[in-house]
Amino acid sequence: MFKKILIPTDGSPLSAQAANAGISFARSVGAEVVALYVTQPFAATIGFDGMAAAYAITDEDYEKASAEQADKYLKQITDRADTGGVKSEARAVSNFNVADGIVQAAADSGCDLIFIGSHGRSGLSRLLLGSVTAKVLSLATTAVLVYRVKEEKK
Repeated sequence: MFKKILIPTDGSPLSAQAANAGISFARSVGAEVVALYVTQPFAATIGFDGMAAAYAITDEDYEKASAEQADKYLKQITDRADTGGVKSEARAVSNFNVADGIVQAAADSGCDLIFIGSHGRSGLSRLLLGSVTAKVLSLATTAVLVYRVKEEKK
């Protein structure tokens, strides 16, 4: 049914949990996976309280750090896929809007499913934090499978 599954990650433990489930799902249906990490362009950091100016970050430093971070998070997913016998590739893209980046990467990679985690926030925290998953659901023209991650109780 599904041949190519996009698995976006933000590098968080909850995202890793969703990625593991996505790889297991891909293995069960005989699909390959595209691991995705979306960075925001350097210009986006300037809007957040002048972060770039306050920490004297150059666009080259930002791009290098973003690429290193993307490589680290994507390697975790592709290594898991390899261990599970699932064909995989890694992609890092830059977009001001993470949800747009995910949807566009799915289209560009020829994916027929986006497998994405949801933290399950509700109420005020969802309103304040927004939800990349909800935005992906509203923008996607391909199938989206939302995996409810389990947050560890403290």
